[in-house]
Amino acid sequence: MISQKMEQLGKKSSVIREIFEYAKKRRAEIGDDKVFDFSIGNPSIPAPAAVNEAIRRLTAEQDPVALHGYTSAPGDLGVRGKIADQITRRFGMEASAATIYMTCGAAASLTISLHAIVNEGDEVVVLAPFFPEYRVFAEKAGATLTVVKCREEDFQIDFDTLDSAITDKTKAIIVNSPNNPSGVVLSLDTIQKLTALLDKKQQEYGTHIFLIADEPYRELVYAMEVPYLPLYYKNTIVCYSYSKSLSLPGERIGYVFVSPRMDNAGDVFAAVCGAGRALGFVCAPSLLQYTIGECLNETANIDAYRKNRDLFYETLTDIGYKIARPDGAFYLFMKALEDDAYTFCERAKKYELLLVPSDSFGFEGYVRLAYCVAYDTIERALPAFRALYNDYQESK
Repeated sequence: MISQKMEQLGKKSSVIREIFEYAKKRRAEIGDDKVFDFSIGNPSIPAPAAVNEAIRRLTAEQDPVALHGYTSAPGDLGVRGKIADQITRRFGMEASAATIYMTCGAAASLTISLHAIVNEGDEVVVLAPFFPEYRVFAEKAGATLTVVKCREEDFQIDFDTLDSAITDKTKAIIVNSPNNPSGVVLSLDTIQKLTALLDKKQQEYGTHIFLIADEPYRELVYAMEVPYLPLYYKNTIVCYSYSKSLSLPGERIGYVFVSPRMDNAGDVFAAVCGAGRALGFVCAPSLLQYTIGECLNETANIDAYRKNRDLFYETLTDIGYKIARPDGAFYLFMKALEDDAYTFCERAKKYELLLVPSDSFGFEGYVRLAYCVAYDTIERALPAFRALYNDYQESK
């Protein structure tokens, strides 16, 4: 008998992926320009020219056997050293290759990290709204997921609720800032209150509580700094991906960074290496590792995302929609015009608007819109959003 749990996961893809596939079907039926697909966070901005140049240079100048051969299981030591040097320069904290593990993107980083620290029966706290795959990753590692809703007015942490949710079984809390799906950045004040609470709870229970910083959107911010969590809490594991910062979602490259300030950092990193081994996540793609090593100071064209955000947010709020103002990432988290977000999304399909209902994000009654699309796609979609809004007003 096969694993029924894995069979169910395979037969029921994520809601985001289901809508993404529906969009491809509709494009084939009625044409690309008539479908307004805001379902998936697939960057429309090309990778910086330096990325392609690095790939061309590496493939032209390097020994192909070495270039395409295995690196060490945790990744190439030279690339890991470059990443560590960048962390030290940028954030002013000690870092070395000895606690960096190269991965196939943030999903692998999160999966490895959770398997490294979780024992059966542990609890992992997530802050809603949250990326739905956290549930899959945590439960596969043997943990129970504890969902704590953020404050609806600003999507910062509700500390009264969080305080009550942390128990002696809490092994980790996942923090995603800028957030998918809201685009909200947790403020420095929020981070300081969070780390103080975690320190208090560790002392109270005599346990270690890990803070897992999921950071694929760190570089995609518009007018504020994103606090670097290892500076504020020693038991931090950073899960980083270049998918969004360099517009390389299909290349699957990132890393795990275990803070050297952590209690027993060497043992935790050994567990990360062990989890990578057990899951088969060793030796991330070598060409991409070397490419990243050449492009650490590059980012995609963030101004294009800012332009998209401003047009989308300002026009939709002018129409009458209620939206959390995003300071980063490339998502809008919009209040549905009825309590049932699924029904709202089905009604939006009448206008070829493809939106993601929020229930799987742990915060009902909203929809997520990914605005990492061409600017003219947003322009052409706005009349449809107005028609949808008017449709609801007329049916009251």
